[in-house]
Amino acid sequence: MPVYEYTALDAKGKTISGVIDAESAPAARQKLRSSKKYPVSIKETLDAPARKGSRLLTLSGTLTRVKPAEVSLMTRQLATLVGANFPLVSALDTLIPQTKSQGFKKILAQIKDAIVEGNSFAAALSPYSNTFSPLYVNMVRAGESAGTLEIVLERLADITEKQQALNSRIKAALAYPVLMAVIGTLVLFFLLTFIVPSIASIFTDMDKALPTPTQILITVSNFFKSYWWVFIILMAMMGILLRHVRKTPAGRYQWDKAVLRTPGAGALVKKLAVARFARTLGSLLENGVTMLTALDIVRNIVGNVLLADAIDKATDDVGKGHALGASLTESDIFPSLSVQMIQVGEQTGELEPMLNKVADVFENEVESAVMSMTALLEPLMILAMAVIVGFIVLSICLPIFEMNELIR
Repeated sequence: MPVYEYTALDAKGKTISGVIDAESAPAARQKLRSSKKYPVSIKETLDAPARKGSRLLTLSGTLTRVKPAEVSLMTRQLATLVGANFPLVSALDTLIPQTKSQGFKKILAQIKDAIVEGNSFAAALSPYSNTFSPLYVNMVRAGESAGTLEIVLERLADITEKQQALNSRIKAALAYPVLMAVIGTLVLFFLLTFIVPSIASIFTDMDKALPTPTQILITVSNFFKSYWWVFIILMAMMGILLRHVRKTPAGRYQWDKAVLRTPGAGALVKKLAVARFARTLGSLLENGVTMLTALDIVRNIVGNVLLADAIDKATDDVGKGHALGASLTESDIFPSLSVQMIQVGEQTGELEPMLNKVADVFENEVESAVMSMTALLEPLMILAMAVIVGFIVLSICLPIFEMNELIR
């Protein structure tokens, strides 16, 4: 069934817009009028050839970027409706008008139509890999097979909400230091490029040798004033080069290796990846996904090539009958605590709960480490700014002091 974007007037004359599915444009207009919406314009948004075994796709639907927070909210609402015995199609039909993002509305409308045509919910989600991760699709597939879709949706909502909460706390902790760094850099650039040269021009007219700090300041200031554009070009080139290198397998491997070896930050990245691995693997196993399939899924979401290779090697070992904990030990990249907890979970037959505990432990460690790091960064940044500004003030004041001595 085609999907249409519309602009309409409600009963109070207010302009509203959204998406609606109907057999044709006249049917869409009639459907809007029956809901007391008076269409001004209607445009079809779904126009692509059918795919065998899947839903019609549009280029815009494939490329649409949806915020994880929107997916999390939709999942929670859908779980509530399905748990209240709403049919899946009716639940999606209820959620579409409440979705703020137009792109997400189109995706949900197309998913609903795919289900109406006879596809499973997981099959309808699969084409939208930019919006719904492999974890999401596979857990939905497992929930549909076991007849526990509402439970799976609740767990998916819990997972996405926990990830969003952790990301939000980390971003909030880093916001102030990053803001200070940006503002401090801009202020120093302004001082060295515009303020210092105008003051330094007074000293250059003097026939007396200037103090060493003043000479250094004038040299740096002149360089910034004349070649400030070089820094912008170099930064842009470095960004483009880094982005290109990270797209190659060898470059991505070296980058991820360097990140893990970075003092301080490397340990945080590893712990965050291990927490994501444990949380996802535990959720998949709890919902009936086999170990080999679950490991194949989680290797794609850890976000680090070295960790993904270790999981890939562990998958081969598990397929040969080895235990997961012993297989991860051989990689020598997973933290020993996580491996030991996994081994205890395997020995006691409580692997899934233990994986969730691993995720909780490492998420808490990451959050505590970020808080401690930011608490240390703030005074260090203030101290660095004070030293730089103090050097500038001293460099300007020294010639003035010497001029006062000559006057006396």
